[in-house]
Amino acid sequence: MGQLRMEKVQELVKQEVSQIILQELKDPRIGFVTVTQVDVTGDLRSTKIYVSIMGSDEQIKACWDGLQSSIGYIRREIGKRIRLRCTPEVTFQLDKSLDYSTHIQKLLIKIKKDEAE
Repeated sequence: MGQLRMEKVQELVKQEVSQIILQELKDPRIGFVTVTQVDVTGDLRSTKIYVSIMGSDEQIKACWDGLQSSIGYIRREIGKRIRLRCTPEVTFQLDKSLDYSTHIQKLLIKIKKDEAE
């Protein structure tokens, strides 16, 4: 499959899944979730959705469980909204890059304060 088409499909899936999570899922466990990246296999049969979840460890765990229980609904909605030969299998992956960048930023601020003293 062409790289350009795959990138378009990935972006489309990202937009639709973001909208589904933010506006349509009624699960109270699902809180502050951001879809950070979507990877689709070349045959469009599988998609990995990277999500960042904000909150305490307990809230993250509850939100993760809510997302896992909604995979079937999300897959069905992707199938309705995006015209593809087959609807891809959906898997979620927790993206901790935002947490890591926040940690690095705090370390840099601390180093800057230490140098100023």
